[in-house]
Amino acid sequence: MRNRSVISILAFVAILTCLPITSCAPTAPSSESQASEKPAWLPCPQCQNDEEIAAARAKAADLPFDPRDLSGVWGQNRVQLSTPAPPLTPLGQKLYDATKAEAAADGSFEVTNTKDGMLICDPLGWPRWFTYNYGFEFAHLPKRVVQFIEWGHLWRDIWTDGRALPENPEPRWLGYSVGRWEGDTFVIESNGFDDRSWLSENRQDRRWGWPHSDQLRTEERYRRVNHNTLEVTLTIIDPQVYTKPWVTVDKFFLSPGTEIGEYFCVPSEFNQFNNELLIPSEKLRPTAIGPTAKR
Repeated sequence: MRNRSVISILAFVAILTCLPITSCAPTAPSSESQASEKPAWLPCPQCQNDEEIAAARAKAADLPFDPRDLSGVWGQNRVQLSTPAPPLTPLGQKLYDATKAEAAADGSFEVTNTKDGMLICDPLGWPRWFTYNYGFEFAHLPKRVVQFIEWGHLWRDIWTDGRALPENPEPRWLGYSVGRWEGDTFVIESNGFDDRSWLSENRQDRRWGWPHSDQLRTEERYRRVNHNTLEVTLTIIDPQVYTKPWVTVDKFFLSPGTEIGEYFCVPSEFNQFNNELLIPSEKLRPTAIGPTAKR
């Protein structure tokens, strides 16, 4: 009985100690701590300067990672196709010659290729988005991997449900893609590309662009070797245009603390740019812009 009395007295003292009620209530987070925990908008990959990029990567460099998790914003370091390009077939040479930029009245050329479909907001297509990369992000879903691309603010479906690539598909700017894991390497195979796009402009001589046919096939291999680095291999296979596969090996780097921004090609803005700046600066006819320009 005495023990029960002692316990009751101690409990009563504890209750009194907690008066007023607020003195024993859980401490609410301060406005400062709430503000620090609140999610914030992050800059786009192109919105950071070199010092900010280096600092963010250094901070994340030694973090643990899953080699089969490709999540994150990657690749705004502008990987370019390897040089030299493979030899062209006779058809390939014909297609390549057709990409030659319109000359100015005095016969000179400027840095911009006037036949580049990008100048009239045509989609860049794949694999040009691989090289003209302002940042992309992989998102893993149960039966596919989605690749979000900042330029154009679009996405690419990479199906991982076991389906095969289609035979004789309707051409698409991004083609059709299937993916699988080989160990810790994610392999993507694609076909069915729209042949109006270029693989890339010729960065050694921008008067021309690198064409492809609708028989183009690509293979990409991505291997995450540390928290911040993806080793990448792009193989371009188009025997109608190139006499052998075109293989590019490089790295994409993570951009910690960023998120995909919005980057659209707006036709009205490009028309203004072409009419007010490009055409006068290169002394071109108004009809000389784009892949279907009148000659």
